Amino acid sequence: MLHQRYYKDYGLAISGLVEHHKVDPLEYNREVDDALQLDGLITPNPNLREILEDIDTSKVKPWLFTNAYITHGQRVVKLLGVDDLFEGITFCDYSKLPFICKPHREMYEKAEAEAGASSPQDCYFVDDSHLNCRHAQARGWTTAHLLEPDMPEPAERASRYQIRDLNSLRSIFPQFFRTTTANGIDGLHSSHL
Repeated sequence: MLHQRYYKDYGLAISGLVEHHKVDPLEYNREVDDALQLDGLITPNPNLREILEDIDTSKVKPWLFTNAYITHGQRVVKLLGVDDLFEGITFCDYSKLPFICKPHREMYEKAEAEAGASSPQDCYFVDDSHLNCRHAQARGWTTAHLLEPDMPEPAERASRYQIRDLNSLRSIFPQFFRTTTANGIDGLHSSHL
């Protein structure tokens, strides 16, 4: 399939469409991504909101990092009901050619600069793309590869951490959460006392 080939070769299918078919990326975004009827398909996610609200922002800065154009990225997090819980967003800028997107080194560097990270080792990353996680891990980011519940285990791990549920982040990175369980029954983690 063309979409999968371009995704694999370029990290983003639209990059291949622009390169080989002279598709205008901003028009594509307007006519495809921004035109998608997502209302009802993407709905507020209370569990995601609870996890994000429990992050201790005095220790870590929640930052969106997407290969989508800014309008689509902002729209999706708004529909999920978590748009107010991030301090910023690094996105693939479709107005600047050539594209810089994950998994290319320059995109990780852009995210570090925009988020104000002093070094790659200060970055913690969760993504559902094996390729993106592998490149982030190689760069020195602490990375968790999010597998969908029905997805088989990859033959080779993308990163040190592999999770099937975002609540697992509480046990992997307890130092960044106010509580260590989804409902807070365990109370404060000892490093926060």
